[in-house]
Amino acid sequence: MKISKYHYAAQFPRLPQVVQMIGDLLVRGDYVLGQHVEEFEHAFAEYVGVEQAVGLNSGTDALVLALRALGIGPGDEVITVANTFHATALAITTVGARPVLVDCTADDYLMDLDQVATAVTSRTRAIIAVHLFGKALDMTALTAVAERHGLAVVEDCAQAVGARWQGRQVGSWGDIGCFSFHPSKNLAAAGDGGAVTTDRADLSAAIRTLRGLGQAGQNDHVVLGCNSKLDAIQALVLSHKLPELEGWNAGRRAVADRYRQALTGVAQVPASAGPEHVFHLYQIGVDRRDEVLADLVGAGIDAVVRYPVPIHRQPAFAELGLAGDFPHADRQATGTLCLPVRPDLTIAETDYITDQVIAAVTGRTGASR
Repeated sequence: MKISKYHYAAQFPRLPQVVQMIGDLLVRGDYVLGQHVEEFEHAFAEYVGVEQAVGLNSGTDALVLALRALGIGPGDEVITVANTFHATALAITTVGARPVLVDCTADDYLMDLDQVATAVTSRTRAIIAVHLFGKALDMTALTAVAERHGLAVVEDCAQAVGARWQGRQVGSWGDIGCFSFHPSKNLAAAGDGGAVTTDRADLSAAIRTLRGLGQAGQNDHVVLGCNSKLDAIQALVLSHKLPELEGWNAGRRAVADRYRQALTGVAQVPASAGPEHVFHLYQIGVDRRDEVLADLVGAGIDAVVRYPVPIHRQPAFAELGLAGDFPHADRQATGTLCLPVRPDLTIAETDYITDQVIAAVTGRTGASR
């Protein structure tokens, strides 16, 4: 049995309609921004529960432009977590600021908020809160730290679209939320794409200017901007998929529940997070990780490692001297792997996966089905 992380056909329940709409768009020549982007921005802002969403060409640009809109630059420090994706720290360095890393926790591998409070210095301007694997950080505690020290909060929501903290969507807690619509995400474009969300009119206006080459009007370049517009075709695809997202995330939680029931006591598995976790990734901790991974791949299971090299060990950041004591991030890098998780995985497929995990970890076969 071969089991993949992705099943793209399942993401298009109304494919003929989408194809027709793309064809109409191509004939009209409405390629850049325009009606479909505006419609998606409005719908996505309403979904997240904020006043404004601004479509961009990637989640990385969302982080960079968020920091630029907040006025963060050389001489500033931005706190984030050591086990995030490279783009989080890259965005900080791109605007000329310095990443200040904290460790993750030992249980869910999310940012250790106790360390955040002790990492603040006179140069700290912002915190990038990373909602990793589809689980929201404790935003009540994090925003309290930020308010106490007068810091901006940027939410990195790339892996957590639809996740909630205390019933409130990620991307609506901080000054600005940053989303990726890469094809691997829970809400996936048919290419790359991203967006920011905010209740602050000044930030949304600044990012709209920055994304359009810094233009306030045609040929009126008021700042040094960039070209980072959400493609109209991607906006059309995202608008088609957005109404399905809650159902898809519920399907991911169902798969996660089956994994947890079968693998508790065999591997370190995520705790039940109720309806607020969207399980972009399903990560388990195992001994002999690389051997277990090889066994699973050999059994046709598309298991992967996220992230094998934490930020403080990335060669690209070597000159910044970010090396430090981040034992939980290092443990995640060497002792965890991710199982396929998508809403259309069948019970038979999840049973096969868990049987193979049990066999690889313990040397015995799983329970009979």
